[in-house]
Amino acid sequence: MTNDLQPPQPPRLKLYGTLGSPAAYAIRDFLTRSDVPFEWVELRTPEQAREIGMTGFNDRRLPVCVFSDGTRVENPTIREIIERLGWFHDPSCSQYDLAIYGAGPAGLSAAVYGASEGLKTVVVEKWAVGGQASSSPKIENYLGFPGGISGADLAERAREQACRFGAEILQGREGIRGEFTAGQRVGYLADGTKIVARTAICATGIQYRRLGLPNEEQFLGAGVYYGAGSSEASFCGNEHVFLVGGGNSAGQAALHLSRVAKIVTMVVRGDSLKATLSSYLIDRIRSAPNMEVLTNTEVVALEGDSILRAITLQNRLTAEKKTFPTRWLFVCIGGVPHTDWALQAGVERDEAGYLITGPDLSLNGKSTHKWPLDRSPYHLETNVPGLFAAGDVRHGSVKRCASAVGEGAMAVTFVHRYLATG
Repeated sequence: MTNDLQPPQPPRLKLYGTLGSPAAYAIRDFLTRSDVPFEWVELRTPEQAREIGMTGFNDRRLPVCVFSDGTRVENPTIREIIERLGWFHDPSCSQYDLAIYGAGPAGLSAAVYGASEGLKTVVVEKWAVGGQASSSPKIENYLGFPGGISGADLAERAREQACRFGAEILQGREGIRGEFTAGQRVGYLADGTKIVARTAICATGIQYRRLGLPNEEQFLGAGVYYGAGSSEASFCGNEHVFLVGGGNSAGQAALHLSRVAKIVTMVVRGDSLKATLSSYLIDRIRSAPNMEVLTNTEVVALEGDSILRAITLQNRLTAEKKTFPTRWLFVCIGGVPHTDWALQAGVERDEAGYLITGPDLSLNGKSTHKWPLDRSPYHLETNVPGLFAAGDVRHGSVKRCASAVGEGAMAVTFVHRYLATG
């Protein structure tokens, strides 16, 4: 994905693989969300596989990445790709003023404002910079972009902006545990790295919610895709595509898929789209000749072999079931927060796992959660002083890109107050 005002960038790598390969999908998804230009080479015959040194389609060394400098990596992990792209770094400081966990819109916004205002800032990101927003093919209601902008493009601009101000981004790292003592917020990463900071912002967002079907994992990346699936849209030509979900992200994804697919069917549990979808998207969906919406409906079964072949839908009012042949099922039904670490660290969560902050820590002016200081917690502060939450991970947050950006900036304001007064 590129800026419309600039010529397309040359591919930074070639990716050889087979359609329906979960490993190849994971790499395509990462590269697309990271705004990395690449060339996908689909292997359609055993002869094509042998031409690149493989024994056939089932060779465990697939997929293969060939980088622009000629380096070849067989069946690479995302971590290896990050390293080859030159994005993998160790922390440069023994202690930071601000550590941000998660590089979605909230985390990137906090990084820009923190670093630009003189805070020694580090960002830790497990996967692709941009979070779930980077998978959106087009964000049309973000202020200042009347023609819309892809999530990947917006994330890349924010990453570049944060780095220009001096923020460090540690990509390919996952925080697994936190310890909070007087004056220090210590994060332990999965690879053994320790991040010490005076303050921290949790902006880890949410992970896609699953359908909960018995054989769902079998088809992940082989017919079942979570999120907007922007990396897969070009493969859906002349296909019947199904998309589960009724929110704005689902609507945008369905419209994007409808440009190439023969038919796009939206599967919605509710009785209409009005309560969950912006009116401009509803109007576009209604006017699209190759789109249909099935309300009061849910997916109850998945069928296939090595890839998805069919799905069964059930009407929630009549219990009637119907099976449809398809190789494409996209799931955009919200998510659950990345907060498993919080339970051990003593950080308060609500019943759904979202971090509780600021006024929500009190009821009728009285604290309902452990709060150790005489002052009231700042608006985005958790029950641990100096630990803040921003974006989708926070209880009561508005699930919009612009809101996440605003919360990231606001959290830095409270970081300054905490550093000045405790």
